[in-house]
Amino acid sequence: MWPARRIVGETLIGVVFGLLAAGGEALGHGGAVRIVAVGLAAGVLAPLRRVVPAAVLLLTALGSVPFEGLGPLLLLAAWSAGWRISGVGRAAGVFGLVYVLTLGLGVVRELPRLTPLYAVLAGLGLLVALVVPGLAGRYGSQRRTLTDTLREYHAQLLRERAMIAGQARMRERQRIAQDMHDSLGHQLALISVHTGALEVDRELTGRQREAVGVLRAASVAAMHELREVVGVLRDGTQALGQGADTGGRAAGEVPDAAVPSRGVAGIEGLVETSRSAGAAVELRRTGEVRPLSPAGEHTAYRLVQEGLTNAHKHAPGAPITVALRYEPDSLVVEVANGPARVPADARRSVVSGGQGLTGLGERARLVGGMVHAGPAAGGGFRLAGVLPYTAPDGGVRSPVPGGAATTFVDPAGDFREQSPAGRPGEGDPVIDGIELPKELVRAMSRNTRRSGAAIGCGVVAVTGALLLAAAVVGGIFLMGEADKAMIEPAQYDAVRVGRPEAEVRRKLPDGDSVLTGDLGRGAPPVPAGATCLSLHSTEAGRSWSTLPVFRFCFKGGRLVEKKSFDVES
Repeated sequence: MWPARRIVGETLIGVVFGLLAAGGEALGHGGAVRIVAVGLAAGVLAPLRRVVPAAVLLLTALGSVPFEGLGPLLLLAAWSAGWRISGVGRAAGVFGLVYVLTLGLGVVRELPRLTPLYAVLAGLGLLVALVVPGLAGRYGSQRRTLTDTLREYHAQLLRERAMIAGQARMRERQRIAQDMHDSLGHQLALISVHTGALEVDRELTGRQREAVGVLRAASVAAMHELREVVGVLRDGTQALGQGADTGGRAAGEVPDAAVPSRGVAGIEGLVETSRSAGAAVELRRTGEVRPLSPAGEHTAYRLVQEGLTNAHKHAPGAPITVALRYEPDSLVVEVANGPARVPADARRSVVSGGQGLTGLGERARLVGGMVHAGPAAGGGFRLAGVLPYTAPDGGVRSPVPGGAATTFVDPAGDFREQSPAGRPGEGDPVIDGIELPKELVRAMSRNTRRSGAAIGCGVVAVTGALLLAAAVVGGIFLMGEADKAMIEPAQYDAVRVGRPEAEVRRKLPDGDSVLTGDLGRGAPPVPAGATCLSLHSTEAGRSWSTLPVFRFCFKGGRLVEKKSFDVES
């Protein structure tokens, strides 16, 4: 189905060319029925040129011989056929057949008054009317094909570049994961072993043994965290959901009750651990509890973990508040601490990589949320994140019932990697697939500008040569026809009625010309039994729509009447 814009455009084109055809027939003094019929035919054929271009070109060319009003439509049909007919051989065959049939019909129609010069002029005129628009349409079609091919090839190159970059990132992730596993894993294992040995030392007090237990639990949790990070680096973002859903275990690993949950349920464990370390941490929950996606659960856990870590490092001893607010459309996670109670000099040795908040922002973006971090109003620091809920189908739930999904951050993407549906114009997109032979595309794209300039210059040169030849031949033909069809008023006045026919004809042109074919239309009645010779006057008529005519009538071998009158042009 055509789009509405194209339907309206084709309708307007049909109306315009229908009116042009009707106007051309009206100027040719056709009857009312003929004017309406030719106008309707042109209005129907104009939009059909898109569906059956060859048939429309043939019908229009043949119809333009008896019906001059179809001349403008012939130019449009030739251009459309040159654009839409695929294959150079097929297009050449169609145009050749149309040219031969149309020229033959014109020759048969004008056979009674046909001269060789008139046949040559008619052949050149028809050739220009068919070839020039056809070449222009062919050039436009080839340029459109080349442009679409190059655009699709460019999109394919972008996709291939993205795939190569993704593979490079994956290899680098695997290398980093291996390094982390070999280095950090060993150190954390040593910490766990030493703290385990200290925990059973009989010389430690209960308070010290409890602190060592906290250190051992932290080292074990760190080992599982490392394992999860290694899984993320090796397997991509899919490990985020798996880690949140399985408590940080790799796929197929045996569950471990000692491993804390990595979701919202594990936030309370983080709070208890911080309290065991001597921090004053308050946990607040408001609103109706609603589920998040596995990746969202993990992001909430990470956000609280990062907030508590930053508070311990940069504001030791300050009170900390962890808030979980279940809003109608999202979960708001907030970690805020008061001003630090330890002097700044005592905190200079704190090591910070500065990448935690950046990583949190990326995690939140992947689940459709966002993160904010900054100083609190009454002093201290505040870290907050907005995480959308999970809809039953796995998507992000809309805050409005029946509405569109909530999205806080647009996903990354490259719009240049998408192929357009094609620009409006003659013809449909010529490229539908994305798998293009590179050798073919390189051959087509080689010297594109030079080839386009050569084709354009060739079209202009051929058009100019044809028009020049038609002008020269047409001028010679018209001069010869004028000598046989026109006399001056002085020659008309010098002829006397009653003179012998042979003597009068020797002084006048023979009138055997294509210019005298319609001089009998609207002329006065011819004397009974007489034969007449009608000639044009070299002078202009009284108006632009009339032509002065001199008529000489002969009967019985003598000139019996001469008459001057005007006919409509």
